[in-house]
Amino acid sequence: MAGIKSLVKDTAVYGLSSIIGRFLNWGLVPLYTYAFPLEEYGIVSYLYAIVAVVIVVLNYGMETGFFRYASKEKDYERVYSTSMVSLATTSLLFIALISIFLHPISDALTLPHHADYVWMMGFTVAVDAFTNLPFAYLRFKRKAWTFAAIKLINIGVNIGLNLFFILLCPRINESAPQLISWFYDPLGGTSFGVGWIFLANVISTLVVLICLVPQMKVKHLVCDMSLLKKMLDYSWPLLVLGVAGNLSQGMGQIIIPYLFPNDPEGAKAMVGIYGANIKIAVVMMMFTQAFRYAYEPFIFSKAARQGEDKTQAYCDAMKYFVIFGLAIFLGVMYFLPILKHFISPAYWEGLRVVPIMMIADLCFGVYFNLSLWYKLTDRTKWGMYLSLLGFILMLAGNLILVPAIGTPNGYIGSAWAALISYFGIMTVSYLLGRKYYPIPYEVKRIGCYTLLAALLWGGGSICEFSYAMWGTYIVRTLLLVLYILIVIYYENVPLLSSKLHQILHKIDKTTSKS
Repeated sequence: MAGIKSLVKDTAVYGLSSIIGRFLNWGLVPLYTYAFPLEEYGIVSYLYAIVAVVIVVLNYGMETGFFRYASKEKDYERVYSTSMVSLATTSLLFIALISIFLHPISDALTLPHHADYVWMMGFTVAVDAFTNLPFAYLRFKRKAWTFAAIKLINIGVNIGLNLFFILLCPRINESAPQLISWFYDPLGGTSFGVGWIFLANVISTLVVLICLVPQMKVKHLVCDMSLLKKMLDYSWPLLVLGVAGNLSQGMGQIIIPYLFPNDPEGAKAMVGIYGANIKIAVVMMMFTQAFRYAYEPFIFSKAARQGEDKTQAYCDAMKYFVIFGLAIFLGVMYFLPILKHFISPAYWEGLRVVPIMMIADLCFGVYFNLSLWYKLTDRTKWGMYLSLLGFILMLAGNLILVPAIGTPNGYIGSAWAALISYFGIMTVSYLLGRKYYPIPYEVKRIGCYTLLAALLWGGGSICEFSYAMWGTYIVRTLLLVLYILIVIYYENVPLLSSKLHQILHKIDKTTSKS
């Protein structure tokens, strides 16, 4: 249980930076949706989806490879140095290539008039790919607070620059243009549009690079080629896994513009609506990401220990992940009428994708939990196969469902494709794990909690009083508390469960007397 407590603590710290950061970035969504038309915000969602794939390519599984070999090798600094030299080389090469072939790349991305946007995001993703390794080193050294502090600095700078460029600069330009004309006018001022968002990303990424410099210091900066070969052999399936996985995650935003070539503005609008609404569902993704940051070092450190029962820790991690994930789902769905105000009313027609995407993200989180079987048995090729399966399901789902629904609601097909894909690879991974690395997960109990959450969601949806919304929120809050109390009772949470047992015992005695 001590291992689970450590995992929970680290997840909370990583989650602090992830959740606060995502929440603050989430707060920028109203700014974007009010400041820019649907089509322009669609460009942002589109490029971000592509960037998520490119960063995986530029990372080529070295993050997980570093954890694996840093745990196995005696000289973990040699592993770190080798990884760092490799990533620095490929990131610099990528920046050079995108600079040379900028216009052909922009044409291929259907953004021929926005090559500057493409270059800025290319530069940002190259630096981000490199800095992922120092962040991984902080996780390896269990410096969760340092990790969180630098992440929050990045977020703070990025948000501050967004507010400055998008809100303050137009006003300064009207009253005292001489203060900002040296950079504002050459870039085009307000006509630079969403380019200010991408410029903020470039600057904040460079700030993070500077903050991570102390973490890049090693006794001997070397690149052990024999070690690098072993790491690449281990990691290259993770590259395919990551590319397929991120292509799947961003499939809707990426593929919609290509499915409606005769209506490019309508396609960008759909991407904008879809991208804005999945920002509401991003709470589940935040939780999964925070858990992932803590879970990878946790499972590899557990695996390195001899003579210790590890399966119970793995089972508990899965169970509590689902428990917390279901609580987050209920919280978001119960209070969606409030949360929807984070985006402009022009985007509310897409709210129907929120529950679909939250369930899909929960399935993906369970799939990540299950992935330990191929990581610990060095069968990373299976991760590649599963991601390819997910990619195929996602692609087929989008190609069939999006055109079938058509404009203006085709993005709903993307949401259903995501759910089908993630549920599919979660199920297949579970079945394969039972064969290669069997872990006695508490499937029945997890299933009961899932059924309970579904019933409470249904009950909360029925209890909607349009004439008194405060009554709706009271009922839904009580239902959420009921879910938490049932979990506490059956999981025997210390202190809380004993008090709950006492309360139930008193109620039982009172009932018996009456």
